[in-house]
Amino acid sequence: MSIFTGCGTAIVTPFRHDLSLDESALRKLIRRQIDAGIDYLVPCGTTGESPTLSREEHVRVVAITVEEARGQLPVLAGAGGYNTADVIALGNELEKLGVDGLLSVNPYYNRPTQEGLYQHFKAIAEGVPLPIVLYNIPGRTSVNIETPTLRRLAEIDNIVAVKEASGNINQMAAVCHAMPDDFDVLCGDDAITIALIALGGRGIISVTSNEIPAEMTKIAHLAMDGDFAGARAMQRAWMPLMEVNFIESNPIPLKTAMAMMGLLEPVWRLPMTPPSAETRARVEAVLRSTGLLERERIAHAV
Repeated sequence: MSIFTGCGTAIVTPFRHDLSLDESALRKLIRRQIDAGIDYLVPCGTTGESPTLSREEHVRVVAITVEEARGQLPVLAGAGGYNTADVIALGNELEKLGVDGLLSVNPYYNRPTQEGLYQHFKAIAEGVPLPIVLYNIPGRTSVNIETPTLRRLAEIDNIVAVKEASGNINQMAAVCHAMPDDFDVLCGDDAITIALIALGGRGIISVTSNEIPAEMTKIAHLAMDGDFAGARAMQRAWMPLMEVNFIESNPIPLKTAMAMMGLLEPVWRLPMTPPSAETRARVEAVLRSTGLLERERIAHAV
């Protein structure tokens, strides 16, 4: 197995009210993750609003993550897009910062063929001397890495895993069945973490672990240890939070919740916008019902 197993947090990128990067808040969020026992960190993914970051900001967010991690846990940095040469250039820049691997999303908008997907990721793997985790999320990219293509890509030495976020359980089962033993299949949807692990997956790259890193890590580890009853019991308690995080486009509800918890300012960059009043009310209701608001109030008071 690679070092990217268990639970990794697709960490948000906090902004100030003037839309600048809030470096102080980012460092606090990272330390909170480390203290909670998360397995690895994933900066500059979709949850981190990476499409709205400048190249300089992208590199800075990753640099801060590496600095704060201090070798205590791995950093899997986002580096994907529809321009293969640019992805390779960014990947090499991040490699110099000391990241442990790259998370590379499907090329979006230009919708390549399966052969195009293969050649794109093959070029990245050949151009960047790091472990590569593919990120298959057809709901956002409009292109799906089909299982035979993924099987071909798994034969490339430094393509070590896939974040499977198709939401298609049949496809996830096929992927787990088809991949070699040294290739990790990771879940991209919090609510079906247990199901994918039961099929042979080896963890989750989580959104909800931004709010509850210790709990999401425990759910993943219980399932990986075969304690599905224990994992289900924990998931039952936190399922409302997993669901409410996606009632609007991620990370709108997530950042709303984290702001209510006192972890960051409620700021998004366009085209992300603040949530509706209904969404705010639903998020607050879940935070109260799960005890998170009270727990964070006590934590900040200490």
